[in-house]
Amino acid sequence: MKLLIVAVGQRVPDWAQTAYEDYAKRFPPELKVELKTVKTEPRGSKSLQTLQAAERARIEAALPRSAHVVVLDERGARLTTPALAERLRGWQQAGDDVALLIGGPDGLDPALRAAAHESLRLSDLTLPHALVRVLLIEQLYRAWSINAGHPYHRA
Repeated sequence: MKLLIVAVGQRVPDWAQTAYEDYAKRFPPELKVELKTVKTEPRGSKSLQTLQAAERARIEAALPRSAHVVVLDERGARLTTPALAERLRGWQQAGDDVALLIGGPDGLDPALRAAAHESLRLSDLTLPHALVRVLLIEQLYRAWSINAGHPYHRA
């Protein structure tokens, strides 16, 4: 199984890239994590719908056909870390690749959100996109660690 993180926006600060890579290399071979970045649509005088539609097309092009799609969205389901671990266990048992989508500055296209299999939120706070990448991979690693019986999580 593969966890694919698809994020709008190509540039992140060095600290965020370093932190992301540190967690990514910790995953076992049977649970690969891959990051695909897609270009942010240039703003200019384009409408919100036009911007989101252009980014949606890029995201959809990056998705494997059979992937279980999970959008990260402020309106998504709230999960505790143990609940994310259970969700990860279910994804692994299903065997399909899982694509987790991080939108750009204007969020994800409503049609893309509606078509997703799941919608999750990482926080009630507004977070910078670079930090979302780090927080997401850290929580996925923590969820895997819980499922593997490692002492990464202490209740």
